[in-house]
Amino acid sequence: MSSSSKTYRILSLFSGGMGLDLGLESTGRFKTIACVEKVPAFCATIRHNHAKGLLPKELRVVEGDISTLNPKELLERLQISQGEIDVIVGGPPCQSFSTAGRRGTIQDPRGTLLWDFLRFVEFVQPKFFLMENVRGLLSAALKHRPIAERPDKGGRPLSPEEEPSSVVRLFARDLDRIGGYHLDIFEVNAVNYGAPQIRERALFIGNRIGQEVNFPEPTHGQNIRSKLLDELPLFERGVNLQPWKTLGDAISDIVDPKPVVLDFSPRKKSYLALVPPGSNWRSLPPEVQKESMGRAWYAKGGRSGWWRRLTFDLPCPTLVTMPNHASTSLCHPVETRALSIKEYASIQEFPEEWTFSGTVSEQYAQVGNAVPIRLGKIAGGVIAQSLDAKNHSTQSTHQAKTNGVPRIVYMQSHIRTRQWFKDGEVVVWGDGEDNSRAAYGKPKTFKKIKGL
Repeated sequence: MSSSSKTYRILSLFSGGMGLDLGLESTGRFKTIACVEKVPAFCATIRHNHAKGLLPKELRVVEGDISTLNPKELLERLQISQGEIDVIVGGPPCQSFSTAGRRGTIQDPRGTLLWDFLRFVEFVQPKFFLMENVRGLLSAALKHRPIAERPDKGGRPLSPEEEPSSVVRLFARDLDRIGGYHLDIFEVNAVNYGAPQIRERALFIGNRIGQEVNFPEPTHGQNIRSKLLDELPLFERGVNLQPWKTLGDAISDIVDPKPVVLDFSPRKKSYLALVPPGSNWRSLPPEVQKESMGRAWYAKGGRSGWWRRLTFDLPCPTLVTMPNHASTSLCHPVETRALSIKEYASIQEFPEEWTFSGTVSEQYAQVGNAVPIRLGKIAGGVIAQSLDAKNHSTQSTHQAKTNGVPRIVYMQSHIRTRQWFKDGEVVVWGDGEDNSRAAYGKPKTFKKIKGL
């Protein structure tokens, strides 16, 4: 069998709705042989779709808590030896670092699920691992220092544990102690690769075959007139990017007479009914804004999701697990209801025949927390290409040494999305409109590489 046709074996941890696994398998180069998941409803989803033939026949579902699972016992159950797994994949929950929730720190990181993932990597010894997480993890500190006590406010210098990115640096150091693994971290946005959703994620790709891997450049972007080219990063200049996929591309043709929805209350619907597509609380009369938002109305930031009605003309904002919250509303563009499970799945690009088990809330959790299928597919292509190249080499995989320090590559992932509209009008950059002042879609960060 040639290396370009070889199928590589995956061990999936924190499998959830299987978005990451399905993405890798969609390349045709990977086969998930076992997955570990502790939530019964999520396991039921995996088993149900496995029975439908949508997952490999060999797949074993291990229902259990990874924090109490012994990797040696797991390999014995699977009758697999150390070093025989090609790739470990997973997304350890780290909600405290998500920008959708309260941002936190880790006081004792080696007791977290991040280090449980690392524990499995250490024992299983895969050739590669792919770990997905929220963007906020990349700047998280081990210890929190209140803003009022920081150096720029007259406080003492930050300790190493209080420095931004100290969590990731400790993770990289502990990975280095395992020996033989090189780590590349990519901050990416799914919308820049053809997904109909603005979803920023951190992808940790580690390998013990001595390669520094690279993530592809973005393929999609906003259509911007030539007068704005000077504001673009160099890698976008002269590159004919395809236009972003929109929410309309994903859901406008869905026919679902009885949508499964975690819907808004009658009170919330009364406010959302006043909001036009592509707008939010700012379109409401001032007295209604204050009445409906309470103390949040006086906040200086973090209000863009309040009473938000989406538009078919732009990419969808990041999916959340509870779309019916007032402050993170994901209201359908033309119907006054939250996006349905079927619409969520289409935005994440799950196969049409894929179904979800559990309560409505559990189904939203599976889809809302999933890795976009497209990102998994692209990352899978990167890994398969590296494994193929290694198989062409005469050097032993087990003797490969890392070359270079761990690094973070920021793929211009952060995109301004606050200004969905201006003076009550939806903002969409187009050739026939003067929207040069609009902030929507303007890159906030350029591509850059930072060593750890």
